[in-house]
Amino acid sequence: MKIEDVYIWDINAKWLGISPFQLMENAGAGVARIIEEKFGKGLKVAIFCGTGNNGGDGFVIARHLSFENDVTVFLVGDEIKIRSEEAKHNWEILKKLDFVRIKTLKDSSQIKGLDLGRFNVIVDALLGAGTRGEPREPIKSAVEKINEYSGKARIVSVDLPTGYPSSVRVNCDFAVTFQWDKEEYGGFERVIAKIGYPKELYHLVGPGDVKFALRKKGEHKGQNGKVLVIGGSEDYFGAPYLAAKAASYIVDLVYLVMPEYSARRINDPDLILRPFNGENFIEVHVKRALELSKNVDAVVIGPGIGQKEETKKFVRGFVKQCEKPLVIDADGLKAIAGELGALEGKTFVLTPHAGEFEIIFGEKPEGNLVEKARIVMEKAKQIGGTILLKGVYDIISNGSTWKYNKTGNRGMTTGGTGDVLSGITGGLLALGNNPLRASTVGAFLTGFAGDIVKEEMGENYTALEVAKKVPFAIKWALEF
Repeated sequence: MKIEDVYIWDINAKWLGISPFQLMENAGAGVARIIEEKFGKGLKVAIFCGTGNNGGDGFVIARHLSFENDVTVFLVGDEIKIRSEEAKHNWEILKKLDFVRIKTLKDSSQIKGLDLGRFNVIVDALLGAGTRGEPREPIKSAVEKINEYSGKARIVSVDLPTGYPSSVRVNCDFAVTFQWDKEEYGGFERVIAKIGYPKELYHLVGPGDVKFALRKKGEHKGQNGKVLVIGGSEDYFGAPYLAAKAASYIVDLVYLVMPEYSARRINDPDLILRPFNGENFIEVHVKRALELSKNVDAVVIGPGIGQKEETKKFVRGFVKQCEKPLVIDADGLKAIAGELGALEGKTFVLTPHAGEFEIIFGEKPEGNLVEKARIVMEKAKQIGGTILLKGVYDIISNGSTWKYNKTGNRGMTTGGTGDVLSGITGGLLALGNNPLRASTVGAFLTGFAGDIVKEEMGENYTALEVAKKVPFAIKWALEF
């Protein structure tokens, strides 16, 4: 697991109803418990706290340790800069306690003259994992002061040593990190404290995932993603349009490639239409489609493309030669079902429902959530890509891990919602997300947009209404 996952899990935990207050309480209590388990009770403890959430954990540690130990809290900085509501709340509690001494250190001159000789444990709760580079004053002086007592007192850092990984960092005996070890950490001993995350957070997609998937890259047109949607046939024109429309809410530019017969029915100024001769895609169209793909960041292929043999040859030929990340959906899945070798070496997402999954792999994903996830993960590993199995709960795997999404409702059985999903997923791929994140967040946003529509209209609506609510789903997630 990575440091980034800490932020995602915290947001998703809040979405599940686990408040930041609970998590801070559990974190502080966990550190206090480990200190007493390792060093006993009747300790003289100095706790250095910053004004962020790491400091908030320190305030909770102080309260828990105060019951059977002599505790002094050093707040490094001004109390008016204590940022989060949960940190402020725990600071206010601390100020009411008569058996915890509090000293506020607003500048480095107050820190340099400190004598910590009487303390046998020093807790570093100054800065957490969100900081970068060498700490600035007065934190820097606090780090240097703590390090003066290295080897004399036991030094415990909260989450990671303040200043890590710079050269100005706390020289701790160990750090208490929360819930799991982070793969970026190294060069210091770590003890893990569980803080009440449920198992769901390993697998459940939530608004935290959305925040990390929608980071903008630039300020000029085209810098925030370009998508090519290839679909449509003599029978269908709505499906590729829905995919392209949904993608247009994610990226800067969407190119919609359709046979001219169905392209004539599309009139949308948000999309760049590129009609191909004829009523259906045929093998000779591969070259031109590949040329268009060179100027985009991701490709969606399959919505409404039909199942004529010549069209299947077009799909297979394009997929074999395309060098861009791909979302393969709908009839595109049936085209590559008999020739999965076309996917070798590609970056791709397949988006089947259970019936399409069986056509591709000859096996129906059955059983409970975990049993279905095992089958999806096994097949994703086998083909070297990512599979998004659509269902009541969407299951997504890249072959090494799996996620599930439970946004959405029964109204989404209406035709076209799968096309909206493929468009959003393609847009997220174009923003530079890996296929697992693009497809998990795509599933979440599509389902959540559907939930917004249901709230307004009930369960009778169309896929276009879902597509139009995508910006609202994004806004909600980013502000959560």
